[in-house]
Amino acid sequence: MNPAALRSLSDGDLDTRTERLTRLLDRAGDLGDESAAETLRAFVRDYGSAHRSLFCRAMNRAAAFGDASLEEPLLAALTDTRYNCQAWAAKGCAALGFRAAVPDLLEMLHHDQWIAREEAVVALGELGDDSTVPALVPLLRDPAEWMRARSAEALATIGGDAALAGLWDEFIHRRFPRIGYLASALALFPPDVVLPRLLDTAASPDPDQRYWAAVALGSTGDDRAVPVLERLQATDRGATVFDGQVRAAAKKALRTLGRIQKAIAARNAP
Repeated sequence: MNPAALRSLSDGDLDTRTERLTRLLDRAGDLGDESAAETLRAFVRDYGSAHRSLFCRAMNRAAAFGDASLEEPLLAALTDTRYNCQAWAAKGCAALGFRAAVPDLLEMLHHDQWIAREEAVVALGELGDDSTVPALVPLLRDPAEWMRARSAEALATIGGDAALAGLWDEFIHRRFPRIGYLASALALFPPDVVLPRLLDTAASPDPDQRYWAAVALGSTGDDRAVPVLERLQATDRGATVFDGQVRAAAKKALRTLGRIQKAIAARNAP
C-alpha cells in the first residue's frame, strides 16, 4: 500500500480527491495494480473517515479491488445510519459475495430511502436463497413499478420452485396492466420448467395473458415457442387492457427469439 496515495484521498478539494480515487480504481481494475487495490481497501476499512461521495464511487467498483478483509467494515457500513451510505454498502456486499449481509439487507427492505430499498433487493438477488424469497415476493405488489421490476429480477436470479411460484402467481393474476418485468423474469428460468406453462397460457381466453405469454416465450430463445408465436401473429386479433395487440407482441417476440438464438450461436462458434 502507498501511504501517500491513501492520504491523497483525504487531502485537497473534493474534485481533486475524486480524480485521485478514479485513477486508483482504474489502476486496480484495469491494470491489476495490487498497491492501488490495497490502498483502496485501506480506504474502505476506514470508511467512517472518508467523504461519502468517495465511498459511494468506490463501492460502485468494489469488485475491482475488494477482498474478504472488507467484510467487517462493509457489514458495519450496512447498518451505519449516521454515515448514511447503506445503499452503496449493500452494493459492495453484493459485488464481493458477503452472504453474512443478508439479515441486514432484509431489514433494509423497510428503509425510508428508496435507493437503499432498491439496492437491498438487488443485493438479495445476488446473495439470497430460498429463505429470502418470502420477503421478496410481496414486493411484486409494490406500488412502484421499479420496485416490482427489481424484485422480479432478484427472484429470477435466486431461482427455485418458491421464486417461480411467486412470479407465476403475479403473472397469472396480473394486479398491474403492464408486467413485462414478470415476463422477462420468467424467461430466465430453465425452459423445461417454464416453457410448458407459457405455452398453455398462450392459449388462454384472456388476451392479456396471451400477450404476456408471447413476450415471455420470445425471451426464452427456445425453438419450441416458434409455432405458437407464429400462430398468434397470424391469427390472434386480441387486444389488452392497454390497447396492446397480441399479434404485435408475437411478432416482436419472434424477432427477440431470433436475436437470442443468433447470439447463442455466435458465442458457441469456434
